[in-house]
Amino acid sequence: MAKKVTIVFLLRDDEVCLGMKKRGFGVGLWNGTGGKVLEGEIPEDAAKREAKEEFGVDLIDLKDMGKIFFIYKDGMELESSIYVCRKWKGEPVEGEEMSPKWFKTDNLPYDSMWSDDKLWLHKTLEGKKIEANFYFNEDGKSIKKFDIKEIS
Repeated sequence: MAKKVTIVFLLRDDEVCLGMKKRGFGVGLWNGTGGKVLEGEIPEDAAKREAKEEFGVDLIDLKDMGKIFFIYKDGMELESSIYVCRKWKGEPVEGEEMSPKWFKTDNLPYDSMWSDDKLWLHKTLEGKKIEANFYFNEDGKSIKKFDIKEIS
């Protein structure tokens, strides 16, 4: 059974806020804020909790952008609910887990992000809702195969 997680991308004008992961899963990579959905929690609430913990912001208007399933050779599976947010309280600040930075949406640091991001993130930032599956090789980083579909 897949472990449920969330990813949220804060958007303003033509920029997206990414966080440099300082510890744990994905350390050294840029990503949106997010993390585990706790028992008894719905993904939207988990996304809000994680954004507060990692970026110090209170999300006001979350938009559901679909789901991505990440399947690893070691048997780990993640079901990630993807969101964008254009309205929040506070400014993203560095915490124990992430250091936020704003990037132009047309100039993202893909070389320092998860390998799958370059295949789907642009669709999400363009407002397209997606469902995707990514199957990783033994190294847990390179992609063996994938499928992405836009949904309504």
